[in-house]
Amino acid sequence: MNEGERRGVLADIQEGNIQEEDSQAHCVKRHRAQAILQEIEGWQEEARAIRHAFHQHPELGFEESATSAKVVELLTAYGVDKIDLSFAKTAVIATIAGRYEGPMIGLRADMDALPIVEQNQFTYRSEYPGIMHACGHDGHTTMLLMAAKYLAKYRNFAGTAILIFQPAEEGRGGAEQLVVKENFLARYPLDAIYAMHNWPTLPAGTFAIKPGSIMASSDRIFITIKGQSGHAGLPQLTQDPLLVATHIYQGIQGLVARTVDPLSPLVVAITQIHGGETTNAIAGSAEMAGTIRTHDEKLRHKIIAQLHLLVESMGRAFGMEATMRLGPISHPVTVSSELEAARAISVATELVGADQVKLDIEQQMTSEDFAFYLERVPGCYLFIGNGTVATEAGAPIGLHHSHYDFNDDITPLGASFLVGLVESYLSSK
Repeated sequence: MNEGERRGVLADIQEGNIQEEDSQAHCVKRHRAQAILQEIEGWQEEARAIRHAFHQHPELGFEESATSAKVVELLTAYGVDKIDLSFAKTAVIATIAGRYEGPMIGLRADMDALPIVEQNQFTYRSEYPGIMHACGHDGHTTMLLMAAKYLAKYRNFAGTAILIFQPAEEGRGGAEQLVVKENFLARYPLDAIYAMHNWPTLPAGTFAIKPGSIMASSDRIFITIKGQSGHAGLPQLTQDPLLVATHIYQGIQGLVARTVDPLSPLVVAITQIHGGETTNAIAGSAEMAGTIRTHDEKLRHKIIAQLHLLVESMGRAFGMEATMRLGPISHPVTVSSELEAARAISVATELVGADQVKLDIEQQMTSEDFAFYLERVPGCYLFIGNGTVATEAGAPIGLHHSHYDFNDDITPLGASFLVGLVESYLSSK
């Protein structure tokens, strides 16, 4: 699909009238997609064993040494051209060259687990207390491995596939380490990049894709208020930092409600307030912490500046010192470029049909460090349906839940989609 065709697909998306073509070209592409899926489905026993092994042995960000070693072992067996272990402590970068000259296309899967105690009782539950794959990264890694196996076996594409098995997506700065601090793109100047996340609210067998922003920015804020401690019965001799903390808290709510367009997605959540150690003494200091999330980079920087001013001014108003700082890990807005989103929609449609590709997915206020790639390289971040599972009480089991588990049945579909993305560049020559 060339650039003009992709723009046509995007126009259909925006007008809401995308339909399956009856053309011979579409039939050929659909047949090809099904042939890829059929072969990868034949590897399902292998894929399930790999995924269960990852789930059973989860590792936190930048600690994925065993996971990386297994990935390297499998990539070597699958016959990739090159494996690069020089980035981000535990990252694995694999190179597979196609039969023809063409672009450099990146595919990313995250490998890390979460510090959560697993409550599942199946045989492959986590063997490591307090760590589990509660977000499905074990499945993401497995899907990319199956795609690697197919791409290395057939190489029916133009250009070079760069497979990025990334550590530390869960709040430890894995993408920032690769892209910003270690300048990954200088060595691998990608022309496009893609990543997908399993999504528990979507039926298995479906994809959800949209151009534009899909995941919010994320900034962690930390506020310190310095007061004067003293006896609670003599408040006139103290400077109470908790008083300032409550005014800051209320001020933040007013700042959002009265200075920001109510139609602009924005969350400023104070999630912690700490101060004092006993019942009869005014604390000498107080700490607050929380998060800022938005889909607008200009609004993001504006609200941060306003919060600094609010915090400092509120402290001065009560004769105290109050300061705010940002945490070390921040994520920009995750924005899929239009042409790459259109390509992803086309590939997914060829694989599962237009009725199984959801174009009305809502923006999420959660964040994703894949945003660091998309700030610099055209690409697309999308969702693959994981199916809906509920607890015995009927409550849905979502991401980061202690009972969450990746759906093995979608592995062949996800791997086939990744292969289809890379192979789609052959027709763009």
